[in-house]
Formats: sequence, structure tokens, C-alpha cells
Amino acid sequence: MALPPPRKRFGQHFLHDDTVIQQLLIAIAPRPGQHLVEIGPGHGVLTRPLLQAVGELDAVELDRDLVAELHTTLAGSGLRLHAADALAFDFAALRTDERPLRIIGNLPYNISTPLLFHLLTQADVIADMHLMLQKEVVQRMAAAPGGGDYGRLSVMVQTVCRVDYLFGVGADAFQPRPKVNSAVVRLLPYAQPPIVLHDPVQFAHLVAQAFSQRRKTLRNSLRGYVDESALSALGIDPSARAETLSPQDFATLSNDVANRQGD
Repeated sequence: MALPPPRKRFGQHFLHDDTVIQQLLIAIAPRPGQHLVEIGPGHGVLTRPLLQAVGELDAVELDRDLVAELHTTLAGSGLRLHAADALAFDFAALRTDERPLRIIGNLPYNISTPLLFHLLTQADVIADMHLMLQKEVVQRMAAAPGGGDYGRLSVMVQTVCRVDYLFGVGADAFQPRPKVNSAVVRLLPYAQPPIVLHDPVQFAHLVAQAFSQRRKTLRNSLRGYVDESALSALGIDPSARAETLSPQDFATLSNDVANRQGD
């Protein structure tokens, strides 16, 4: 069967490097009885060994040509294929028993950040995520406060998950060859989150506002949310910039704002 060509509008870059595939399998360590979910299976180069290890697998694929190909090449394999857009897919609906989901995916560069945020909203049904993304995105996810890579994505991901940068992947591992390098990250949602949020929606808005103009001090970027005296009372320097605050600092600030609004 002739393989369908990559579609630029889907941001497709198909993994073909056997060494990288083996690295991924070692990192994932799939076991029988686990509930695996693959996002964007492509031509199935990772799907096949995952099925061999586990015996069954859910996969979410948007490209209708790839869906047709996988239905043909993996018929009777235990693959449950969902022809859907991962950005709108209800992953929580896949959990039909006590087993949490293990998410695996080579995420398209053009939707990686919104897809990450979508997955974070369903973290309570997820055991772990092994994701391949643009290297720059993984560096931002894992960044510590104070550096140039640290930002909104760092805070939002680290509030919900432990972030482990696993290994880099060169552009030659994909077809067609992307213009950037990739990396694999492991996200482990906290069973008991170390950071308690009184209002998660407001927290997300506050973090986004704080990083909307990175060069501004907190007294300016958060004007309308909190005044200087409130920042100082929480031990936060009003003249500091957003990248100096830890996820816990943002939670403390957000919770204080929520408490004031509730008074």
C-alpha cells in the first residue's frame, strides 16, 4: 500500500528512526493491562510495538487517509481508532474502569501548546504522558524560574505535573525533515497536587496577564488584579518581573486575589 504523503496543514512529521523508537519504548515501558492512548499514530511505527507489548490501544487521529490506512494495516490488532481532533477530544471518556490513561504522542508543532493545555484539564484521569514536541517547547515546560525559557507554559504545566526532560531528537529522525529539533518529555500528574488553587480559572488568567508583557514589572503587568501593598504583604517584590516567581508564588498570589474577591 502506498503511504499517504504528509499534510502540511496538519503539521505532520512522521518518525522513522528505529533508534529513537526504541528509546521511546524504553522510556514508556508499556506493560499488559495498562490503558495506553496514542495521539497521532501516523503510519503506526510506534503503534505496532505498543500493541505487541500491551495487546490493546486507543489512538486518536485526525487525518482521514491515515485512519483508513491504520484500519487496514492494523485490523484485528486490538487497536481502537478514534477519527477525531485531539484538541477537542474527550480523553476522560476513554477511562471506563479503574485504570488511569497513559498518553503517548508525537505532537504536531503547530498545535502543541493548546493540546498540552487541553490535556492538563484532564490530568485527573492520566497516569503519565510521554510526548515528543519541539525542543524549545520542552525546554520551556521544564524551565526553572529566573531564566529566559521560563514563562506561562512552565508555570501552568509545573502546577499540575512533574516535568522530566528525557532526551533530544534530531530533525533527521522525521520525514519530512522539520526545521527544528525535537525532544521527549515525561509528564507525571500529581496525585496530590503540591499547589492548591482556590480558583484555577483565575489562576490561569493571572499567569497569562503576568507574562503578557515580560519586560513589565509586576506592579504594572498585574495592575487591576492586585496593588503594590498586597504584593508586598505576600512577600513579593512589586518591582520584580513575572519570570522570577515560582508556580507556588503565583498560586499564593492568585489565592489571595480569590480570597479578597470572596470577602
